[in-house]
Amino acid sequence: MDILLAAKIIIMGIVEGLTEFLPISSTGHLILAGSLLNFTGEKVKVFEIVIQAGAIFAVCWEYRHKIASVISGFGSDPKSHKFVINVLIAFSPAAALGLLFSKKIKAYLFAPVPVALAFIIGGVIILWVERKHKGIDEHDISHARIHSVDDMSMLDALKIGLAQAFALIPGTSRSGASIIGGMLFGMSRKAATEFSFFLAIPTLLGATAYSLYKAREELSAADIPMFGLGTVASFVSAFFCVRWLLRYISSHNFNAFAWYRIAFGLMILVTAYTGTIVWAD
Repeated sequence: MDILLAAKIIIMGIVEGLTEFLPISSTGHLILAGSLLNFTGEKVKVFEIVIQAGAIFAVCWEYRHKIASVISGFGSDPKSHKFVINVLIAFSPAAALGLLFSKKIKAYLFAPVPVALAFIIGGVIILWVERKHKGIDEHDISHARIHSVDDMSMLDALKIGLAQAFALIPGTSRSGASIIGGMLFGMSRKAATEFSFFLAIPTLLGATAYSLYKAREELSAADIPMFGLGTVASFVSAFFCVRWLLRYISSHNFNAFAWYRIAFGLMILVTAYTGTIVWAD
């Protein structure tokens, strides 16, 4: 592996880790970063999905005590059983729709301009939801209906799962859809963010396994260093990002991310229209 290729792989891994759990779309940023780095192609699309595992390992490490408690209590502890069921219910809509429409989505929407439009629309939705919550003190227990992931019902989980399914559109943001959807359905910002983390575990690991299976004939042992390096870079950047985000939401809303999405999306559209940057599909 030459130095230039290794640098591209590390950059892509860092981009994945930094954007996976923020409401700004990791897939969108990876498509755009790959376009700028001239790091594209069918194998790269598999790479972009596989390195999500690094970000998931970071979440598993951050919440290792909660995960261990759920695993040890599953089958005997009603709270653990309910938590697992809720995660699986929320995971189901995106899994089913992804299996049905993944080929069409990759064929028509994995390109810079559709991603830019999704960035802008998602930003507007975040501003709208935050405006509905304007003036609400997150520390006032009377305002949010759900303050812990353990207090969710199966219907709550299904609603968030349906919201997450919109993230099949590149540029929408899986974490953004599940967090903002959770807030819209009565969850506190912290509870919605944490459930988004837990929901990411089966969602992204499932996507990684499915992608590797589908591309098994195109991959070889020579690809292991590329995937491994990208996964490690993703893990490290996601580890710091998750901890930062948990501190950030304790005293901030998501408006800054919304304006970032809108500005970034407009920049992509303007540069694509004027030819300032030739975005590769």
